[in-house]
Amino acid sequence: MQLARAADATRSIELATGVAIAFARTPMTLAYEAWGLHDTSGGRAVIGLGSQVEPHVVRRYGMPWTRPAARMHEYIHAVRAIWHSWQTGERLDFRGDFYSHTLMTPVFAPGRVGSGVPRILLAGVGPLMTSTAGAVADGFISHAFTTVEYLTRTVLPRLHAARAGAEAGGGAWTGRPFEIVGNVLTATGRTEEEFRTNLAAVRERIAFYGSTPAYRAVLETHGWGALHEELHRLSRQGRWQEMGEAVDDDVLDAFAVTGSPEEVAREIHRRYSGLVTRIAVSPAPNADPALTLAVLAAVRGLDSVDDARLDHR
Repeated sequence: MQLARAADATRSIELATGVAIAFARTPMTLAYEAWGLHDTSGGRAVIGLGSQVEPHVVRRYGMPWTRPAARMHEYIHAVRAIWHSWQTGERLDFRGDFYSHTLMTPVFAPGRVGSGVPRILLAGVGPLMTSTAGAVADGFISHAFTTVEYLTRTVLPRLHAARAGAEAGGGAWTGRPFEIVGNVLTATGRTEEEFRTNLAAVRERIAFYGSTPAYRAVLETHGWGALHEELHRLSRQGRWQEMGEAVDDDVLDAFAVTGSPEEVAREIHRRYSGLVTRIAVSPAPNADPALTLAVLAAVRGLDSVDDARLDHR
């Protein structure tokens, strides 16, 4: 809904989900939603998908959860098969282990989109979902609960290996460049009070992610496995504020970038330049959106300087 409104108010900016929860929808549901956005925006939709974790998929969305990486692999192929049917008029005949889509009558088939089908980016944290992104998606979205060390040691090698396999296999989607989106938690402010409020909120967000068993491996990369145990125990007791207080400055610095908007931009640029193709800035919950825009504008300014240097060379 928000992206549909943005499509009416803009003309050139890409409109991306970061992320839509795949398993809360069937492939057909997702295909229709994405196609409508892509068509009405003039081909500007980028579909970022994520799996969520089992308790939320099963208990919040009321949907099945089995073999998530394998299911996601098939899910993306199913969505592309549906889009191919709409784009070419060919009979829909997708049959998999998790999903089957074999009926598409003309009255329910949207018209062809002249700009081609949307790109699909996949988010992941663990090794299986990361490899799935490299194998079947057009790009990867790193989770906000990702450090540069985890990205370089664990994520990127798996992505590149899986992508190389897809290219060797001749996957039709591999003709498009593969994107890697760095997702960065930030805390900033225009006043000391605003900064402290946002800093506390980011600590609590890190603690929330750190309490999730599926994300424990990221903490263990830094030798912080015991912190996960503490955070998980506190989360089961609903002691959310105490969880944030358990995130010390070393953990905060590994997962987030803090300071003035200009300082945050410089540090993002230092950490991620050359590692990723795009940056997503994740602000503190309830932070003023103008702060995020200020950070993004400052990052873009630094990128422009780099581009000018490259042109000069």
